[in-house]
Amino acid sequence: MAKNINTVREIRLQYKSKSKGADEPTITSAENAYEILKGNYDPDYLPIREEIVVLYLNNANKVLGVYKGFSGGITAAVVDIRLILAVALKGLSTGIIISHNHPSGALTPSEADKKLTDQLRKAAELFGIKLLDHIIVTPQGSFYSFADEGLL
Repeated sequence: MAKNINTVREIRLQYKSKSKGADEPTITSAENAYEILKGNYDPDYLPIREEIVVLYLNNANKVLGVYKGFSGGITAAVVDIRLILAVALKGLSTGIIISHNHPSGALTPSEADKKLTDQLRKAAELFGIKLLDHIIVTPQGSFYSFADEGLL
């Protein structure tokens, strides 16, 4: 019996815009990115568990959107590079800024943080997407920028 071709699932990309195109924030520095990122973290969870927040940008470094699809435990979060890039590709992003928090307040990136950054940078390059920064945020209101520290 032939399958009905009308039962195939449709995949959609949906933007939920809170601003008009001209109002989209533009990333000009790590500090500027941090200010936008910290508003996307749940302050109640910053000192408790790691979360990942990704900013997607266009070629003019305007923020197209944010993705908050990953969280974890006290010392780690599971990150799927394929999902990060799937959102970037579907959203026509040319740049990504990844961010995660350290509940301990430590600003030093771990070896796992460095490895993830390198893997994401290499994978994104295959699609013409640039990893612009990886920012670590803390509950105390400080941040660490891989780009500013020469790790990208």
